[in-house]
Amino acid sequence: MKTDIRMLQRACTDEKQIQPFLKDAQTAFLGLVDQHTPYVLPLNYVFKDGSFYFHGANEGRKIDILTANPNACISICENYGTMVDPIPANTDTAYMSVIANGLVEIVTDLDEATEAMQAMLDKYVPGYYHAPLSKTHIEKYQSSLGSKTLVLKVRPTNLTVKEHKLNEQMHYYSGRVVTQDLNRKSTTVATN
Repeated sequence: MKTDIRMLQRACTDEKQIQPFLKDAQTAFLGLVDQHTPYVLPLNYVFKDGSFYFHGANEGRKIDILTANPNACISICENYGTMVDPIPANTDTAYMSVIANGLVEIVTDLDEATEAMQAMLDKYVPGYYHAPLSKTHIEKYQSSLGSKTLVLKVRPTNLTVKEHKLNEQMHYYSGRVVTQDLNRKSTTVATN
């Protein structure tokens, strides 16, 4: 995967970290361009076979935008906690984030669409259904507003991953105050 990150020390290229992150993170933000205005939507998604899959109505603003411009950016981020420091500017967040660019495609292959929707059910409601999703369900499903559901995908043309690992010693918790850290730092300095 291509990494094009300003803070190279935060770049993550370890597939053993990236793949579980993409599998487990709960929300992706899909960024589109509506003429000259950004339009960003939070989505449930799955990352399968190197592509991001999501679903939605076959009509509405998102589809209107994609018809005019299928370029998209997907952003996913998980916050792992705040790390404090007696110097306010050094207070920071532990996280992992992904940014991917690509074109949004409508999935027209019924097998692929069914597999993607089954993967979403397996991710968000594992073990809830006793039988796999049928192709007929995908073909005929309509929302409560009467629109057909589309399965869409983005095959990343560029994907970057950043992480900032949590320093457990500096992990903020409710009730922690700066004097605890000032005392700890002066003890560390005195013993060194």
